[in-house]
Amino acid sequence: MSENTQYADRRMVIIGAGSRTGRLLAQRAAAAGAHLVLAGPDRRKLERTAGELPGRVESAVVDLADERTIADLAKTAGRFDHLVSTAGMPANGPLQDLQLEAVQRAFAAKVIGPLLLAKHLAGQVSEGGSFTFFSGVAAWRPSPERTVMATTNGALAFLVQALAVEIAPVRVNAVSPGIVDTGAWDAMGADKDAFLRRVAESNPARRVGSPDDLVKAVFYAMDNPYVTGSVLHVDGGGRLA
Repeated sequence: MSENTQYADRRMVIIGAGSRTGRLLAQRAAAAGAHLVLAGPDRRKLERTAGELPGRVESAVVDLADERTIADLAKTAGRFDHLVSTAGMPANGPLQDLQLEAVQRAFAAKVIGPLLLAKHLAGQVSEGGSFTFFSGVAAWRPSPERTVMATTNGALAFLVQALAVEIAPVRVNAVSPGIVDTGAWDAMGADKDAFLRRVAESNPARRVGSPDDLVKAVFYAMDNPYVTGSVLHVDGGGRLA
């Protein structure tokens, strides 16, 4: 997104602002003049992001598994133009090892939380405003030990369609990342580079994604007034490979 005055005096809520993608989104939005409300479960990460930004920034601790905190966010947010949630809480592993609490939190991040965000905040969205949530390529390319991830991301893709009808004319969309080098793969250590190279060699775009790719898609979803109920696939064609 080119920096301009389009977001001057616009108010934007970013859930997951402590993540690498959320921080970059906040930086781009602040540079374009937006007034930001940063939200997420970790106050220290929110404060770090806020400290990097110019202009007026507010923050709110939000747990998408706790409706009370979502209701409190609505009070902090007030009237706003766009809400973006990058939230995700993977519950990966063999079926026999899955823990109910982890599965419930995965659904809270991707399905129940977005539903409750719409419940509590849809009435506060300004004309032309939107919600944008993050789905993921696993919904279209399920694999062993990723059953919960595939299901929650797929459910979110259908949820944005239903919400786009339910709360119209507020627009509701999703961004669906593929394999993106957000730092999530750093735990692989020395195996990370080889893994990302294999991904790049196998998808049609012949590269892995970057947080910048995701942020560009978010701004497209917010800026285009004729896009709603859509999933923007930012996966290098990985779901097709």
